[in-house]
Amino acid sequence: MPEFLTLIPPDEARDLMFSHLTHPLPGSESIDVISSLNRTLAEDIIAPHPLPDFKRTTVDGYAVRAGDTHGASDSLPAYLTLIGEVPMGDSPSFEIGQGQCALIHTGGMLPNGADAVVMIEYTQSANENEIEISRAVSDGENVIRIGEDVAQGQLVLLNGTFIRPAEIGGLLALGITSVRVGKKVRVGILSTGDEVIDPSRSPQPGQVRDINSYTLTSLVEKNGGVAVRYGIISDQVQVLKDAAAMALSECDVVLITAGSSASTRDMTADVIRELGEPGVLVHGINTRPGKPTILGVCNGKAIIGLPGNPVSALVNGYLFVVPVIEKLLGTIPRPRPTVQAKLTVNLPSQAGREDWIPVKLVMSNEQSVTGYFAEPIFSKSNLIFSLANSDGLLRISPDATGLSAGEVVEVILL
Repeated sequence: MPEFLTLIPPDEARDLMFSHLTHPLPGSESIDVISSLNRTLAEDIIAPHPLPDFKRTTVDGYAVRAGDTHGASDSLPAYLTLIGEVPMGDSPSFEIGQGQCALIHTGGMLPNGADAVVMIEYTQSANENEIEISRAVSDGENVIRIGEDVAQGQLVLLNGTFIRPAEIGGLLALGITSVRVGKKVRVGILSTGDEVIDPSRSPQPGQVRDINSYTLTSLVEKNGGVAVRYGIISDQVQVLKDAAAMALSECDVVLITAGSSASTRDMTADVIRELGEPGVLVHGINTRPGKPTILGVCNGKAIIGLPGNPVSALVNGYLFVVPVIEKLLGTIPRPRPTVQAKLTVNLPSQAGREDWIPVKLVMSNEQSVTGYFAEPIFSKSNLIFSLANSDGLLRISPDATGLSAGEVVEVILL
């Protein structure tokens, strides 16, 4: 079996795998917008009408002609004649003339003739039909104009947009109740090892519960894929080959956990080589954790061999599995949520290797310091609660030999 002769940087390894993939996947489906969270748009969205489609106020107050308030102040207020109240959910039946105003509530439609709204805090009733204005407003103040958010015919969402709660709100605001999205990427997941048992069972000495199938399932489904678990596969070459071949025929991506190191019992690389061309592309990533990760492509489909250690498997799931799903969906690349934090301890690292360290974010309680502290969680790669207790991952670049306590670092939130 080949040894780890060359450890490839993760970005280079990912690009190599992408270059052999068939992407994005063909096919889309129409679904209700309210069910589209975490899916990827498969069409451009054009606004069918302006948003808003009528002038509305952003505050409670009085609709006015801005010119009638010019010069108004606490010491020299303006006085306007109150002619009515704007009905909510309907068009006002009156028009604001010179020296007039109307009571209006947040979201209400501006009457014709009005071009601004005075906040109610700067008004008071002078008598039954007269309002005292103690602050001037300018044309358009406290008002949203027609099409100020979106113009009719505007391209509002691109094909490939990852749908978040904000996109759902925007689509529904335009009256769009169904959209076309990319069909979910089917990801087959195989756990290997005679020592691995179902989580519902009580382990005997030397046995471990299957964690990776379920953490990877969650990761896949959070990012727009659908996971298909093929169970726990014994350490027999033909059994693994048959199970992997089935998964490859039924899914778009295949993940095999464990069996990715260079020990004599590990068969993943050999199996991938036999499943299709070009086979294994990378066997060994220059990262910690997850060095023995395998990246392969068989007949246009990605097959990834992840380490059996739960932390290694999940961290490399973020590095390789999520990008593959996004690539196959045609998702527009988007930044990962990050937080700037001050490192609490020195972190050594080996030059030339990319390290990923779980960290806990702690809000500073010092008056002179605002923001977060990043507290590294030190553990071995088979301790899943090092990730469960962390808020994010800290990357140490391969050209660094470590990070110093007090240094401001970027933490990628999990």
